[in-house]
Amino acid sequence: MARALSIVLHLGRSVLAAAGLAATLAGTGPAFGQAASQACGSIANAFGPFDYRTERGQNLRLVEGAHFTASVESLVRGNTSVSPAGDLDYTLRAFPNHHRALMSAMRYGEKHKSPQPRDLRYSVECYFDRALRFRPDDSIVRMIFATFLSRNERNPEAIKQLEHATELAKDNPFTHYNIGLIYLEIKAYDKALVQAHKAYGLGFTQTALKDGLLAAGKWSEPPAQAAEGAKPDASPAQ
Repeated sequence: MARALSIVLHLGRSVLAAAGLAATLAGTGPAFGQAASQACGSIANAFGPFDYRTERGQNLRLVEGAHFTASVESLVRGNTSVSPAGDLDYTLRAFPNHHRALMSAMRYGEKHKSPQPRDLRYSVECYFDRALRFRPDDSIVRMIFATFLSRNERNPEAIKQLEHATELAKDNPFTHYNIGLIYLEIKAYDKALVQAHKAYGLGFTQTALKDGLLAAGKWSEPPAQAAEGAKPDASPAQ
C-alpha cells in the first residue's frame, strides 16, 4: 500500500492538472452522514480554507513553513505545539485537502493505535470528511481515504471511494493507474485489471500494476487485443 500511495502523492499535481478537475461532481459528497459531518465541525476557518491543488503560493508557504515542517510530517515532534497533532490540525483547517498532511494524520492515528488520538482536535476520519465536504472532486483525497478505510477493514467503503475517483479520472492514465494499484493492494483484482486496461490503453507505460496482477495470476490482455491475437493468419500462402 505504501508503494501505491507514494506514486499517488508524487504524481498528484500532474494528475490533477491533466484531468482538469475544476467542477464539483454531483453525488460524490462525503462518506459520512449529516450528523457525523456536524460532529466533524464547520470547514469555515479564520485563515482559508484554501485548495491544496491550486493555492501553491504564499499562503501555502506560510502554513507549511510554520506548521507542516519535515519534523511534523514525519511525526517526530510539533513545531508550534507540543506534539505534531496541533500543527497537523492547523494545516488541515487551512488546507482541508492537503494530501500529505492527510497522510500524516492517518499515520498519526496508526502510531497511537486510536481513531482519535487525544491531542488531535478531530478524529482521523473527520479530516477526510472535512476534505471531501470542501472539495468532493479531489480524486487524490478519495484515494488516500480509500487506503484509510481498507486499513481499517472497511473494503466495501474503500471501493466506493475508488469508484468515485474513477469517475473523476476521466481520460487521465495516471489516475487510473494509481487507482489500480490501490485495488491491487486490497486484492480487488478484477477492478484493478479494469483500471490497468484503462491506464495502458491511454498510453501509460509503468508496469508495476501489470506485474502485480501477473504475480497474483490475475492479468489478462484487454478483450480487443486478445481477440486480435487469436485471429488466424489470413495472409495468402506462399
